[in-house]
Amino acid sequence: MMRTAASHAVRSVLVVSLLSFALSGADEARAWWFPNRSAAAHSVALADLPSQGRETYRLIFQGGPFPHDKDGSVFGNRERQLPAQKRGYYHEYTVETPGSRDRGARRIVCGGRERTRPEACYYTSDHYSSFRKIVE
Repeated sequence: MMRTAASHAVRSVLVVSLLSFALSGADEARAWWFPNRSAAAHSVALADLPSQGRETYRLIFQGGPFPHDKDGSVFGNRERQLPAQKRGYYHEYTVETPGSRDRGARRIVCGGRERTRPEACYYTSDHYSSFRKIVE
């Protein structure tokens, strides 16, 4: 009986600890505990993006030209990490990854009525698993 009570107490402490960690500031924990909660609530300053991200952002507002054929294609938000919008609202753009033999995992996804004047842009370095809203 004592073994079961002790085991239950250890499990309770573990669950409380994990929930505390998940509710703290850790993006990875929050994404793991709350996969449908938008990670987009977190932001990143434009100046803190890698130089390739700043260049992609500049090209978006300039209207291109973009280095990849898929740049500017509709982003479906199937992962539901970004705020819900009608299909066609979001478009994705490649952020070059030095040394990568393909497009890599980094993207900027922007949403809005006009592609060169997006209402919001988000950066992902992990191929859509998490996003941070870009702020200037």
